[in-house]
Amino acid sequence: MSVSCVSDGVKAIGDMPISVSPCDPRIARSKAALREALIALMEERGLDGFTVGDLCARAGLNRGTFYNHFKDKDALLAALEDEVMAGLEGFRAKMQELEIRDLLMYRARKRPLPVLVELFDYLRAEGDFLHAVLGPGGDVRFGPRLQEALCGGLIRSLLHERYRDSEDAFVGYYIAYFAGAYLGVIDRWIKTGMHESSEEMALVAMRLFFIKPGEAIKM
Repeated sequence: MSVSCVSDGVKAIGDMPISVSPCDPRIARSKAALREALIALMEERGLDGFTVGDLCARAGLNRGTFYNHFKDKDALLAALEDEVMAGLEGFRAKMQELEIRDLLMYRARKRPLPVLVELFDYLRAEGDFLHAVLGPGGDVRFGPRLQEALCGGLIRSLLHERYRDSEDAFVGYYIAYFAGAYLGVIDRWIKTGMHESSEEMALVAMRLFFIKPGEAIKM
């Protein structure tokens, strides 16, 4: 959940501006407490298994404070999801500048593509939230959103320019196929504890893009 300056002495949580002193530490503490509480309760009970009261009790905040900023727990979850997606926007821009020859060059050198390393660093930093929201008790809408924005964007960036904006049905299926596969890779990495480093995962992602049917399944 982002906290942004609206004007001098005013900040915003989600879509709700509130008057506070600049860089008020109370906002950061409340944000962190609500995020941790939401993650813990989604992991324990699932999104439908707790109330705003449960959330506030776990976060150590009163309900009035919560409702000053959010309509309900879905609004809090949406704000947290939007923050993660906003953080991915920079990667989308970098990936749009990629060309297949960049990938081939790093692959030939057996080096991970830097933007992929940065991406997995970011996903690791958001790992606790992603584990909860992509899990069985999370938000079923978020996986497809992540697939389209991140994984689909990565695949489009590596296509020849004549295909990137193509409306051809097969191109659409091609992108959907690989985007779904890469979401599966990210999901598995997160759910198995993120043991591999970001550099290792970048190499995995690169290798999977080029592996062919019948080829030995090894790095």
